[in-house]
Amino acid sequence: MMSQVDEITREKWILGAFPEWGTWLNEEIDQEVVEKGTFAMWWIGCTGLWVKTENNTNIAVDLWFGNGKRSKKTKEMAPFHQMRNMTGGRMTQPNLRAAPIVYDPFAVTSVDAVLSTHYHNDHIDPYFAAAVLKNVEGDVPFIGPMKSVEKWLSYGVPKERCITVKPGDVIKIKDTEIVVLDSFDRTCLVTNDEDVRGVCPTDMDEKAVNYLIKTPAGNIYHSGDSHYSVYYAKHGKDHQIDVALGSYGENPIGNIAEALRTASRMSRMCRSEASYRRQKEC
Repeated sequence: MMSQVDEITREKWILGAFPEWGTWLNEEIDQEVVEKGTFAMWWIGCTGLWVKTENNTNIAVDLWFGNGKRSKKTKEMAPFHQMRNMTGGRMTQPNLRAAPIVYDPFAVTSVDAVLSTHYHNDHIDPYFAAAVLKNVEGDVPFIGPMKSVEKWLSYGVPKERCITVKPGDVIKIKDTEIVVLDSFDRTCLVTNDEDVRGVCPTDMDEKAVNYLIKTPAGNIYHSGDSHYSVYYAKHGKDHQIDVALGSYGENPIGNIAEALRTASRMSRMCRSEASYRRQKEC
């Protein structure tokens, strides 16, 4: 009789150990009954977010089930890699995936829209796209800026399932409105396949967007990988924002402070607008 260790292979280890949480989170999301007047959110790693409303509307934003760097064999970033353009550094960054994969994409049972803020690989995912097309009934839309849609099409997502958006667009998904807003992702802006030195890029709206997800119980602002911008104050002034999600990470020094400045700008404008409305009503 063959012993257990003799039967274990690398493939069995991978299938037995990954994703790390199995279907635990899938089951939790499916079973969650959202109380009226509330919404539920789950962080899925990186800027991945799952939103569920009181009427069982499910919105998935920036889900990613891939990896970062997997080998040290490549010593330098590609000549026009976005982080090389941003920092001037040439050596390959050690940005391995740090967050575990807590959701099994191929165990997805229900989702009403798949959103991507921009087309970097950790914000748009071929595995989740394949799983949604295979597992979920109905014509679930894939919503994102032009470059994200181009990437979905390259994966094989049908063209009729893709919706290209730009700032100012509003998409209705059951009881939820997706308001498309400006992105401030300067790293995405300098993502290119050619030398952009001396060029002022102006195609942000084609590459990246932010979203305001307006549920019956409140509004969620998803900023993707946006950097700090004074324009956050305009978004806070123009829209009621109940929860705002900002990103910070391997960007230039001061990024955490910029996240705090973003919160200050948005919350201050939201408060002042609410105060103005109350005074006007009085």
